[in-house]
Amino acid sequence: MPESPIIVAPGLNDYTVRRPGVGQQEIPPGWILVPPGDPALTRRIKAGGDCWVVQEKRGRRTFSRGIWVDGSRVEQIRADLEAERQDPAYQKKQKAAAVRREKTQNNYVGEFADAVKSFLDFPLRYHDMAEQLTHLVTAHATPVGSGTVARTQRIPVAKRAESAVIAWLRHQTTAYDNMHIAHVKGRRRETRRMLAERSRELLDEYRADRADDLRACPLRQALDKLAAARADDSADDGATAQDA
Repeated sequence: MPESPIIVAPGLNDYTVRRPGVGQQEIPPGWILVPPGDPALTRRIKAGGDCWVVQEKRGRRTFSRGIWVDGSRVEQIRADLEAERQDPAYQKKQKAAAVRREKTQNNYVGEFADAVKSFLDFPLRYHDMAEQLTHLVTAHATPVGSGTVARTQRIPVAKRAESAVIAWLRHQTTAYDNMHIAHVKGRRRETRRMLAERSRELLDEYRADRADDLRACPLRQALDKLAAARADDSADDGATAQDA
């Protein structure tokens, strides 16, 4: 039976890793680092065991940095995969799977957008603003691989939509991205909680139909700024097309 893959952390340089309970260790001769990106290749390497899976933890998230494995084994697996992928039956199966994934993604995008609109719950007079905000939040949060809260399956879609709206407002309507937050445990979480409360209060003003009384509304400013940026991009694209 092959050895199980070993989870390691990046080392001090490109030729070492840190193994749990062992510490710094050099890469065995003949091993190569296979970068992430080919799920089929990764699965087969792991199934064969005797490899080191490099993972790096940043905050609460863990990132894959590739797999160290014997180079000759990688060559054989790649050759086998290439032969399989040239088979018309395999290509047909992959196309069908791609169609299913696209349909599933489109359905989810629609479901998520509906959840965002439901959370906003703006009066009819703010319909256009709600539509614009829904589009922006959905476009940012739902792409596959985006790593946003919208992609998690651990919480209901309504909660994902709420969290995505609050996160968007934090980045677009507050000074969060430019804040200097002390490296004290819990301080960033506390700051995010405070800004989330402000964002909820702003949304409540719209829901209560009192937004017109706001001075220099940060949501209006953010939407106007993004609309102006899109207009500039469209003008630049038009000028480029004419020059071409």
